[in-house]
Amino acid sequence: MREIALDHYGYVTTKEAAEAGVPAVELPKLAARGGLENVAYGLYRVPDVPVSAYDQFAEALLRAGEGAYLHGESVLALFALADVNPRRITVAVRRRTRPKLPAFLELTQVKGEAHTTFYEGLESQPVAEAILECRGRIEAERLLDAARQARDEGLLTTAEWHRVRRELRP
Repeated sequence: MREIALDHYGYVTTKEAAEAGVPAVELPKLAARGGLENVAYGLYRVPDVPVSAYDQFAEALLRAGEGAYLHGESVLALFALADVNPRRITVAVRRRTRPKLPAFLELTQVKGEAHTTFYEGLESQPVAEAILECRGRIEAERLLDAARQARDEGLLTTAEWHRVRRELRP
């Protein structure tokens, strides 16, 4: 369980535990003895795994379920781009879902296939798409600065950099 948690910022789902050979009925028992913390239905955290800057992002994705990915401003916040600090983590889902959500999490349903990638082990909308997604909510100049920073950090390819610059110009 600890190995699974170390790969997922301290979190373990009931499904992952079962795949590792730990029956789902054992998880509440482990939580009652202090070996796990119950975060949400089917989601646990190993308390001695060190906290990181990505924990809440990982929790948001796990709460939203399979196929969920970070979207829009949340991708920018993941890398501290465009000086954004959204109150809620936006997670895109491909299917309708109705989990009980904490105040820090917002779901947005997307239709059709979406191209995603992984940053720090977290499924996300590509940075270029996230920057363009934020048009109209964040000033174009701040988005251009975010694109420059992302390019400097290797988060945008040359083609993506040129496309983002072109699409953000007035």
